[in-house]
Amino acid sequence: MTDNPPPSSGGLTASLHRAIWEVDIRTLPRWQAILLGVVRIGHAVIRSVIGEQLTLRAMSLVYTTLLSLVPLLAISFSVLKGFGVHNQIEPLLLGVLEPLGDKGVEITTEIIGFVENIKVGVLGFVGFALLFYTVVSLMQKIERAFNHTWHISRERSLGQQFRDYLSVIIIGPALVFAAVGIMASLLNTAVVEMLSAIHPFGFLIKSGAKLAPYVMIVGAFTFIYMFIPNTRVRLRSALIGGLIAGILWNATGWIFASFVVNSAQYAAIYSTFATLIMFLIWLYLGWLILLIGASISFHDQHPEYVTATRREMRLSNRVREKLALLIAYLIGESYYRNAPGWTADGLAQRLGTPMDATEAVLSALEARDLLVRTSAEPAAFLPARPLETTLVADVLHAARVADEDGHLNPDRLPHEHAVDTILRDLDEATTTTLQGRTLKDLALSGAAPCSGPKNEDETP
Repeated sequence: MTDNPPPSSGGLTASLHRAIWEVDIRTLPRWQAILLGVVRIGHAVIRSVIGEQLTLRAMSLVYTTLLSLVPLLAISFSVLKGFGVHNQIEPLLLGVLEPLGDKGVEITTEIIGFVENIKVGVLGFVGFALLFYTVVSLMQKIERAFNHTWHISRERSLGQQFRDYLSVIIIGPALVFAAVGIMASLLNTAVVEMLSAIHPFGFLIKSGAKLAPYVMIVGAFTFIYMFIPNTRVRLRSALIGGLIAGILWNATGWIFASFVVNSAQYAAIYSTFATLIMFLIWLYLGWLILLIGASISFHDQHPEYVTATRREMRLSNRVREKLALLIAYLIGESYYRNAPGWTADGLAQRLGTPMDATEAVLSALEARDLLVRTSAEPAAFLPARPLETTLVADVLHAARVADEDGHLNPDRLPHEHAVDTILRDLDEATTTTLQGRTLKDLALSGAAPCSGPKNEDETP
C-alpha cells in the first residue's frame, strides 16, 4: 500500500495539510478529535465523488431506474393490492418527487397510469419473468455501486440475490406501508388525543409528528447502507451515513424546489422536454446523495482509507507472502481451538489491513484450494484441506502465483539457463528451509494464544 506524497508547496496549503493530516488524532481532546475526523472523512468523500466514479455510477443508475421504475412499482402494486393499501403508492411517489412541484404531480400521474395499465396477471410466465428481471437488474446495479464504494469484489451468489432482492421488492413495501399505517392509527387514538390537550405532551407529539417523515428518511437510508453492501456494516457507520444522506436529501430537495420554481425559462427553451429533464436531474441527485452516504459509512467503518491522498493498493511480494501466512495461522489456530471462523472483515480488523488487500490474499488461497468459504452470512473461512498434510510452502506458493494468468506467467517468458537455475535454487532453498512444515505446525507453534475473531459490531 503506497500513498502519493503530500503537497510540497508552502504557504496556506502546506499549513492546512500539517494541521489536518500530520496530527495524531488520538492525542487530541474528544471534541477536537471528532471535528478533525469529520474534516478528514469529508475530504475523503469529496475525493471519492470526484475521482472514484461516483458521479458516473449515479448516471448509470438513472438510466437503469428509467427502465425499471414502472416494473418495480407494478410488482409492488400487485403485492400491496393484496393488503388493500395499493392506493398509498401515489402519495409516496408524490413525496419523493415533491421538489419538482407541479412537474412532480404530472410525472406521478403518468407513472401511476403506466403501472395501472400493466396487468401482471395476464403477462404470462415469460412476461412476468422479464418484468422481474428488469427489477432485479436495478438491484444488481445498486449492489455493484455499493460494493465498489466498499472495495468489495465478490457479489452475492444467485441464491442470495434471489432471496434478498425478493424480500426488498415484495416484503419491503408491505412493511413500509404497515409502519405508516400503524403510526397514523396511533396518532388518532383517544389516548394520544387526550395527551395532546396537555401542554408539554401536546407540543412533543406535534413535534414528533413533524419530525417523523425525516426520521423515516434517515431510517430508510440507514437500512439501505446496512443491507445492500455484500459485507457486514456496523450500525453506527450506517446510521452516520444515513443521517448525513437524510440531511443532504432534504437540503437538496429544498434547493431544487426553489430552482424549479424559478426555471420558467427552461420550459420556454425545452418545451415539453423540460419536465423530463427536471425528473432526470432529480433522479441523478438522489442517486448521488445515496452513494455519498454509502461513502461516508465506508470511511467511518474503515478509517485506514481516510488519507490525505488517494491510496492505491500495491502489495509487494513480501507483504503478500506474510499476509498469506498470517491468515493461514489465524484460521488454523482458530480451527484447533474450535473458535468461530474468521470472516474477511474480522481478519482485516485483526491484521489492520485494508479490505482490498485481505480479500486479494483470501482469494489467492481459495484459488489454490487452501481455504473454503462457509455459506453463512457473513461468510467465514475454514481450511479446505487437512492442516496436518498441507504444507506451509503451499501457502507461500499460492501467494507467489496469485494473479498469474495464461497470457503472462513464468513459463511464457523467455528461458535462459542462468535465470532458470537461480529460480530453481530459490524454490529448493525454500523447500529445504521449511523442511516439510505443515499448517498444523504453524497453527500450534504460537507462544501465546491468539485473540479470536472480533465481534464486527465493535470498533476495531
